Amino acid sequence: SAQSNGCSGESGKFSTNRTYSQNLDLILSTLPSSDPDKIYALALCRGDIASGVCFECINSSIEGIIKQCPNQKEAIYWGPGISSSIYQFNETFPMLMEILMKNASSGSKFATGNMNFTDSEKVYGLVQCTPDISETDCRICLQRDMVELSECCGKKQGGRVLRPSCIAWFELSLFYDSSSIDTPSPTPFDPPLTPSFAPPEATRNKVPTVVLLAFVIGSISCGMLYMKKFTLSVVKAATGDFHDDNKLGQGGFGSVYKGKLKNGQEIAVKRLSKHSSQGELEFRNEILLVAKLQHRNLVSLLGFCLEGTERILVYEYVSNGSLDQFIFATTSLFITYTLVPITDSIKRGQLNWEMCYKIICGIARGILYLHEDSRLKIIHRDLKASNVLLDEEMNPKITDFGLARLFSMNQIQGNTHRTVGTYGYMVLEYAVHGQFSVKCDIFSLGVLLLETVIGKRNSWMNDSGEIEHLPSHTWKNWKEGTSENLINPMLRNSSNSKEEIIRCNHIGLLCVQELAAKRPTMASVVLMLNTNSLSLPLPLQPAFLMYGNISEAGLSTSDENLRSNQPVQSTDSDATP
Repeated sequence: SAQSNGCSGESGKFSTNRTYSQNLDLILSTLPSSDPDKIYALALCRGDIASGVCFECINSSIEGIIKQCPNQKEAIYWGPGISSSIYQFNETFPMLMEILMKNASSGSKFATGNMNFTDSEKVYGLVQCTPDISETDCRICLQRDMVELSECCGKKQGGRVLRPSCIAWFELSLFYDSSSIDTPSPTPFDPPLTPSFAPPEATRNKVPTVVLLAFVIGSISCGMLYMKKFTLSVVKAATGDFHDDNKLGQGGFGSVYKGKLKNGQEIAVKRLSKHSSQGELEFRNEILLVAKLQHRNLVSLLGFCLEGTERILVYEYVSNGSLDQFIFATTSLFITYTLVPITDSIKRGQLNWEMCYKIICGIARGILYLHEDSRLKIIHRDLKASNVLLDEEMNPKITDFGLARLFSMNQIQGNTHRTVGTYGYMVLEYAVHGQFSVKCDIFSLGVLLLETVIGKRNSWMNDSGEIEHLPSHTWKNWKEGTSENLINPMLRNSSNSKEEIIRCNHIGLLCVQELAAKRPTMASVVLMLNTNSLSLPLPLQPAFLMYGNISEAGLSTSDENLRSNQPVQSTDSDATP
């Protein structure tokens, strides 16, 4: 039979050096292969996608299908729903969200807006913080959202991150009700692309109340849902099955271990003793509280573990241990963390006045956040040197919220049947009568401030065998005009700020005054620490903790406890989340 070869000219010709020629050579070279090695592939872009963008999308999908289905003979992969102008989008999206974040944090905690990234395409954004958090905390919360959005949804047509205190959301189409937001004329912006957004003033009364309530109620009743739940096997692997070599210290409710997750992240694991005085309510209380707290001077809770009889809290690891290791010659047996490789004497030599002042101010800011700036008014009730941790830059972080109590925002004072905390840091009206308020934390801060400046614990045995209490000893010297003699020599020798050190000593005395009404608020303490020109009132007599009367409140102690200066703790069976 005769066969004739033919060439159709209907589709035109191609140039030999063009991509078509290369593709033709490639596919023709695969024809001699045997059947088992044949590969069938199909790639298709949406009909509205330009050819150049389609080419990029297919290349991206090729990488994706190889990673997702390695060594598989059959697979299907749906490429990301990316914008047709991904590069312009990647430049525009951060600018829009930065504007919204700035305006939301500094105003009504809510902002929406949009920005063109091509002539015909826009990206829409919405950010919101709960109105009870401060401007700084709102911005920090939204910045975390931005990082997560960039990592998870950078090439998507939309994404959102929801946290208890803030949300961030973007889409390539309008998803919020713009009719309820008064939008002003566009604000000039340095780049040629001009955003249009609603400033805080325009939206102050526009946020639906139901949205706010949903966040608050959800965070209170379902706080654990916002925390990562670690399996017991993961915690055991991270801590070497709670090996003694990884044990950092012994707390009032159990042991604390250092651990490392598979991704290399270091963690601190608080394992409650099965016979711990911290009950289920305190454990739940600590999770619910810390899950909602976001401040640089508070230790971050990463997650928890509840399996069988195990109750475990997983915190960020704070590398420099606790403050008591730096300011005292010997450490307490009840410290939360002990950094084994460095001795206390070496640590004490590392601490100068500038570091001390930074630590004092950071602690005050952290307690101020708990009292006034957090979503709920919180009294720590166990503020002490061993519950203040220091990171690698010597920034203080307050920890151990198991004894904390919630207050309504207009509540002044509360009562409890059994007191909790540590002797020497508990004020008289609380230790004896069970009356607690924010002024209890003020007293504890005052004791801690005096300990830091003077370098002595809150009580000790003098040469005559009598018990000396730091607040009364400091007040006596202040009345006699000899406060300078009390300054820790290492601090005095490392700084020319003798007046500033004496001023801090004065502030400490104001915090430990016997009458709770005379003690300053935490906002006043922060102001006094940051404003040297502000004159200080004269301190009155400090509260004196009568150890012999503590049994009236259901507590007891012994001479041995006093001589060794060991804190003693008692659990409050009434603790409520």
